[in-house]
Amino acid sequence: MPELEHPTVTQINRTGYPKEALEQPEHCGIDALGDEILVGDKIFEIDGETVLEENLERYLVELMGAQIKEAI
Repeated sequence: MPELEHPTVTQINRTGYPKEALEQPEHCGIDALGDEILVGDKIFEIDGETVLEENLERYLVELMGAQIKEAI
């Protein structure tokens, strides 16, 4: 019985990985919470700290002592 191989694996074995798959985004540093900042990421500067947009709420709560409340 012949071995079956996924078509993507067959193509990679034949032609190599596509260039896009090998490219890594350019690294720009680490934010205040330790996450990697890449070119194109949205960042905030707060009191000399750099914070990724997706870490903003966590930064405000954990490091700045902000409280999240619901308006009533």
